[in-house]
Amino acid sequence: MAKVTLTGNLRLYTAGVTELEIKASNIRELLRNLGKQYPDLAAQLTDDLAVAIDGKIYQDDWFAAIGPDSEVHLMPRIGGG
Repeated sequence: MAKVTLTGNLRLYTAGVTELEIKASNIRELLRNLGKQYPDLAAQLTDDLAVAIDGKIYQDDWFAAIGPDSEVHLMPRIGGG
């Protein structure tokens, strides 16, 4: 299972949990499984997130692969000007 780290205010919706393991093969499945495990978190898992998988940041690729030993970080979307 992938090791997932939640950053920012996301821990407010998981009773303070910031690190967990989730089984998922891609970002979309990861977000769906997180929402099932933490229903209060589901509404926060929107397009405003960036997801880093093994050090590479994804902002719109919902089907980016997540390996069973991947490290995944969920963080606020990165804006630019």
